[in-house]
Amino acid sequence: MPGSRTGGPPAQRPVRRPAAPRAARESGVLALYLRARRGWDRPLTAYYLIFGGSLLITVLGLVMVYSASQITALQMSLPGSYFFRKQLLAAVIGAGLLFAASRMPVKLHRALAYPILAAAVFLMTLVQIPGIGVSVNGNQNWIAVGGSFQIQPSEFGKLALVLWGADLLARKQDKKLLTQWKHMLVPLVPAAFMLLGLIMIGGDMGTAIILTAILFGLLWLAGAPTRLFAGVLSIAAVLGLILIKTSANRMARLQCLGATEPQSGPVDCWQAVHGIYALASGGIFGSGLGASVEKWGQLPEAHTDFIFAVTGEELGLAGTLSVLALFAALGYAGIRVAGRTEDPFVRYAAGGVTTWITAQAVINIGAVLGLLPIAGVPLPLFSYGGSALLPTMFAIGLLIAFARDEPAARAALAMRQPRFGRKRGAGGTGSIRSPRRWNTMRRRASAARSSGER
Repeated sequence: MPGSRTGGPPAQRPVRRPAAPRAARESGVLALYLRARRGWDRPLTAYYLIFGGSLLITVLGLVMVYSASQITALQMSLPGSYFFRKQLLAAVIGAGLLFAASRMPVKLHRALAYPILAAAVFLMTLVQIPGIGVSVNGNQNWIAVGGSFQIQPSEFGKLALVLWGADLLARKQDKKLLTQWKHMLVPLVPAAFMLLGLIMIGGDMGTAIILTAILFGLLWLAGAPTRLFAGVLSIAAVLGLILIKTSANRMARLQCLGATEPQSGPVDCWQAVHGIYALASGGIFGSGLGASVEKWGQLPEAHTDFIFAVTGEELGLAGTLSVLALFAALGYAGIRVAGRTEDPFVRYAAGGVTTWITAQAVINIGAVLGLLPIAGVPLPLFSYGGSALLPTMFAIGLLIAFARDEPAARAALAMRQPRFGRKRGAGGTGSIRSPRRWNTMRRRASAARSSGER
């Protein structure tokens, strides 16, 4: 090796490493994407999304109900935690309904369809009897149970339509009758119109819109042809237009779309505009939990229909986007359950529940954002109201039961073992207990071997 000019050994230059080629970086991104997709396609993904998403929405809703209802309770000379305690009681009862529904077999769900429909129709009829029905905000849709407790039977009508409609369509599909349009419409559409009529007698158009969305969802899942679907949609649109034109209150709500001032001409848009004010003042991360200004008497129904506005003011854009992401995950999981099952009843019921929750969330949030007229429907699992929370949590239990009943999910749940503790040996109660094996692959391999193999 030749020396340097000074006679010493040559200087060692650092070896330059070539930059990572673009193909390698792209392959790393692709590998990360494929890994995320494999995790997303796991059998229990829908189960975890439904359970975890609904749990987070309910817990966050309890927090926001406590924050948004304090001022309203104090203005009514009630304890500040009055509405929160009632909502917490409803959530506890709803959790029991959710657990029961998630453990019921599909046959029992189908058996409950007709009793729930009959009970819903009976209660919705009682609402119109003077002395039994109670009017709230101009809508005759409540029944006084006792004390300060009231129930809204129309909320249970949503669950009744989902279960009964799913069972009806599943039986017709088993008999190959859904290829005829009369069997697809009768008696599903007349029964749905009966429920809609009982609701509209009380003046609650918001709930009627949700029932119409459920009906359209069931017809779409049943494979209704476009002309038939368009015909039913046209009839519903004409009826809705007539109901809006004949009501000054509904016309006023429609005229408040895009309003920026509380008094927009002859129409009072106080609630819609102050909902926008609450969202606009929240910024990115909000003013802080409990620090809302609009809930101090400026924003009507702050803890019910417009709780999303208070969430935006106190938790900011980050909080509202989190709520939207949770509802999007819940909707995706419901669609996934409906699309992967072979049972027609499960497909119709899961699709109906997903349509119900998604449509109601879109209508509520759209009204708060000023994109849709104020329909007076609560945000599912989030707003105050036990009558809305109980059937919704039962419906979430349905989705959980259906997600657990998928063949791949059932196999994955059967393979899971408790990771802590000890199990009994094969010799019964008196046998020596041996610690569990921690290696999952070893446990599966040993279970697959025959007893004499070494």
